[in-house]
Amino acid sequence: MTRFALSNTPIDTGTLRAQLLDDRVGGYASFEGWVRNHNEGRDVLGLRYEAYASLAEAEGERVLDEAVAKFDVLDARCVHRVGDLAIGELAVWVGVSSAHRDAAFAACRYIIDEVKARVPIWKHERYAEGDAGWLHPDPQP
Repeated sequence: MTRFALSNTPIDTGTLRAQLLDDRVGGYASFEGWVRNHNEGRDVLGLRYEAYASLAEAEGERVLDEAVAKFDVLDARCVHRVGDLAIGELAVWVGVSSAHRDAAFAACRYIIDEVKARVPIWKHERYAEGDAGWLHPDPQP
């Protein structure tokens, strides 16, 4: 089963959430990352995500498999956009279902942190001043 995906179209959170629910679920947690209009004191007009697709998908699957095993959750999914995104668009979604809320919250946080740290997806921001720049994630403590 595929748990991690890249998408060049808007993310359908309702369909993804529905895939995680069954009679064993007592808790559900999700995270949504949106394109904001600023970063490090600069006005951002939009951005582009690029990925090494086959490697990103494989590493994303590893992250989700780890989370399911480590936090004893029932299921988890993550979708990350690629391509050009405008301010306010959904860039990444994580959803986790579990028997209890603590596991769902912990796994959700683990997934987004590990995806940002390990999955080869790069962000190229376009700034109001007319220039642009690639952003690299900060190393995790």
